[in-house]
Amino acid sequence: MQNVALVIVLAPLIGAIIAGLFKVNRTVAHSVTIGAVGISFFLSLYVFYQIVIAGHAPFNETLYTWLVAGNVRLEIGFMIDSLTVLMMLVVTFVSWMVHFYTIGYMKDDPGYQRFFSYISLFTFSMLMLVMSNNFVQLFFGWEAVGLVSYLLIGFWYTRDSATYANLKAFLVNRVGDFGFVLGIAAVLMAFNTLNYTEVFELAQNGQYQETISIFSGSEWSFITVICILLFIGAMGKSAQFPLHVWLPDSMEGPTPISALIHAATMVTAGIFMVARMSPLFELSTTALSFVMVIGGITAIFMGLLGLVQNDIKRVIAYSTLSQLGYMTVALGVSAYSVGIFHLMTHAFFKALLFLGAGSVIIAMHHEQDMRKMGGLKKYLPITYWTAVIGSIALCGFPFFSGFFSKDAIIEAAHHAYEAERAGAWFAYYAVLIGVFITALYTFRMLFLTFHGKERMDEHTREHLHESPWVVTGPLIALAVPSIFIGIFTLEPLVFGNYFDGAIFVNAAHQAFDPEQYNGVFGFIGHGLMQLPFWLASAGLGTAWFLYIKRPDIPAMIATRFALIHKILLDKYGFDRFNDWFFAGGARGIGSGFWRIGEITLIDGFINGLAKIVAWFSGVIRNVQTGFLYHYAFSMIIGLVVLLGWFVYIR
Repeated sequence: MQNVALVIVLAPLIGAIIAGLFKVNRTVAHSVTIGAVGISFFLSLYVFYQIVIAGHAPFNETLYTWLVAGNVRLEIGFMIDSLTVLMMLVVTFVSWMVHFYTIGYMKDDPGYQRFFSYISLFTFSMLMLVMSNNFVQLFFGWEAVGLVSYLLIGFWYTRDSATYANLKAFLVNRVGDFGFVLGIAAVLMAFNTLNYTEVFELAQNGQYQETISIFSGSEWSFITVICILLFIGAMGKSAQFPLHVWLPDSMEGPTPISALIHAATMVTAGIFMVARMSPLFELSTTALSFVMVIGGITAIFMGLLGLVQNDIKRVIAYSTLSQLGYMTVALGVSAYSVGIFHLMTHAFFKALLFLGAGSVIIAMHHEQDMRKMGGLKKYLPITYWTAVIGSIALCGFPFFSGFFSKDAIIEAAHHAYEAERAGAWFAYYAVLIGVFITALYTFRMLFLTFHGKERMDEHTREHLHESPWVVTGPLIALAVPSIFIGIFTLEPLVFGNYFDGAIFVNAAHQAFDPEQYNGVFGFIGHGLMQLPFWLASAGLGTAWFLYIKRPDIPAMIATRFALIHKILLDKYGFDRFNDWFFAGGARGIGSGFWRIGEITLIDGFINGLAKIVAWFSGVIRNVQTGFLYHYAFSMIIGLVVLLGWFVYIR
């Protein structure tokens, strides 16, 4: 297993090195990276068979000891259990599809080889993160995906908007990562080890310092502090309020990387990390409530922003924010398995929607404004029907994958609400109302893009045609799991024992009773009678009425509710606030240091001293005449002065 794990991790890295550091042509660049990620995917299938089907024990071994300091060991190692192998399959499969898709999307880009190198390196970084068995390696993967996302968001670095977006992503994630580093330091302080297994055993046995004094005279629960600090890191990576501002701007990167970031890598890292840390989070109801409320805020308020976006990729980006909020709510109500379940289903249909949007953008000659589209259904039939599948799955209609995972999250939130857990009422109503909002913005996007009046210019209309097979092939491949994956995985992931040993939940926090499960069709029948189904249907009907039947009404609504519309367009003012407070504040502090340090201290005082020394030297220089009698006379004068001073003292 050790050798297999090494190949899975290192294959994408080798592909990235060959494509990025060697002078290879385009064919070699995409062949070696696609082949490497393909190897990782098929070996992940083999590991899945060994761990899940054949029932072999989870693999947990240290491969290399990097540093030993006292009792603390910094190591490189792998932990491969049911949770890990599920993430490995999602990451490698979605990445593999994105690699194929990139051949068609980036065919005319001069940075073709560089892009393939980056996305392969991205895959390596995410695999290192999910396969780690200790906090040191977790942090390495955590920072590596952040670095590569910075490179990919700013891939078109000649655009000012791209360099602004990647810098924004980098800096916002530094805020979250600061909390994450403090969390890891707190883990080391509390448990004197950074190995997952050892930390979890000590935590469950209560062998740790219970309180910590952060401020004088106050005692905090140590485990609560650890969990909240770790979750702040997840807020950055998984774009939770208020550290969500970087994700919409990540659309400045090419569409394939938008799909990879939003579906299988970067943003899923925080969700995975919290699920992995379930033995810690289950010890702090305060931390769970904090997670729950943050997820609820993100789910509802980010979804509302999707209603006013006109850029097709930004609509999907705000959808990702909202769905990440759903996953976070699941984590907060202790339904970690449901959160991972939704992470998996979301990866497929969100990658499908992003790549479908990319197909539309290719056909529209890189036009992304939906107001300049319309009627594309007849020109792009494969793209259209795969987009329909992705949209239905996202909205959570029965039989599609999103239905099972989203309904399970709402049921878990409702259970927490009935149990009167702190913050659960808000989280429950947030994810419930979010169902209507999701259906409304999703079908608004579908109708504006593919239905109604054609709004593109004549030149674009004349050249409209379906994308090549390297683009449509991955769409079809992703559409299949977007339909069926939920049907086959609902029972083992939510009601079964798939995650036994990988995820820990207190008995008091259990949201689902396996004995109440009546099969997939029983779950569907139950869902058809519940409010989420009718809210999703109402969202679909509202979108049809507003954008097909009466397309004049949305403008009237925007005028009537101009203040609300402006707030949504302004994204609640977060960007302006950050530019004023953080960016402007940083510039102000820098300006102050420049004025005080550079002008006053260095130019004024230090350079002033230098000028005084130079003046005094100029005066003294005049004494140096070069005549011997002048020096003898000076010595006599000095001797007389000394004698006079001596006589005066006596």
